Formats: sequence, C-alpha cells, structure tokens
Amino acid sequence: MDLRAIPHTDLRVSPLCLGTMTFGTPVAEADAIRLTHQALDLGVNFIDTANMYEGYKRFIGSPGGVAEEILGKALKGKRERVVLATKVGMKIGPADDDQGLGRDHILREIDRSLARLDTDYVDLYYMHKPDPSTPLTESILTFDGLAASGKIRHWGISNFSAEQIAAILKLCDDNGWHRPVALQPAYSLL
Repeated sequence: MDLRAIPHTDLRVSPLCLGTMTFGTPVAEADAIRLTHQALDLGVNFIDTANMYEGYKRFIGSPGGVAEEILGKALKGKRERVVLATKVGMKIGPADDDQGLGRDHILREIDRSLARLDTDYVDLYYMHKPDPSTPLTESILTFDGLAASGKIRHWGISNFSAEQIAAILKLCDDNGWHRPVALQPAYSLL
C-alpha cells in the first residue's frame, strides 16, 4: 500500500486508517486483535483510537480505555510498524475533571493512554472536542509541552469549527508554538 506524508511531519500513513471505536463491543478482544493484525499485514499502518472508546456499550461518563487496552495487546512487538493516534477531551468518568482540555486532565490522560497502549509515545494526539471552560492557550501549551517531552510526536484537532481552527492556528503562529498537523472534521457522506 502506498504511504502518504502528513505535511510538516516525518509521518507517512496509509490512505486507509483503522478506526477502533467498536473495539470492545461489538468487536470482541480476540477479533479486534485479529483484525488489527490483518490490517497491518495488508499494509494499513495508521490506527486511530481514543481514551473514551469502548464500543457500543459506552455511555456519557463511562470510563473508556477498552480500545486502547486491546490495541496495546494487538501491537505487542509491532509498535514500530504503526502510526498511532489517540484522543483526549470527552467525558470518561463521573467527576467534573474527567473531561475537557485542561492541563491536569490532559497530563493525566496521556499517561493513562500510554499505559493502556503499552507504548512510550503516540504519533498523533488529538484534542477530541472543544472545551469552552479552558482557555485555548492552556490546551495548546500542554500539547506543545507533551511534544517537547516526547510523549507525543505531533498533535491534531477533532470536531472543531472553522472559526475555532483559525483561532488555534493564530495562537500557534503568534506564539511560535507547534501547529496541529491533522484534522478530523465532522463529515458525512450524506
């Protein structure tokens, strides 16, 4: 499979990405591992997950982490073959600070994600959704710091409006911070 460069990075990804939102239910662990291995064997090297993914049994505030745990098992001995993306920001527990893009939440969740994924870093770390209660500067500085620490290689955004994206890019440019390199927009074939 031909790999495509993500501009302004050294990442090269397959045009198809394996999404893991259904890992857990209805895609049971053994099937998810087999599916991941088959995707890798067919040349898919881009895998997307999130700290909240646990399949269709998910409810707002459930703890998530199931898909990341399964991927950690599936990628044992294969991590170097994968461009791995995960996300933070959705509600993943009952407490008020179990969501959002505040510094403490992001730092806690990247460590949890890395432990579940059984890796030292992720290639792409996404802001999963806007957080109106946290200043963008706080979120961007935290992501920038994670890149400097080596826990993430690059960062991206998901489910942000055009106006929010423009504000993020302006803040990055005005302050010399790393820009996001990937975008997951809301999209429908309809």
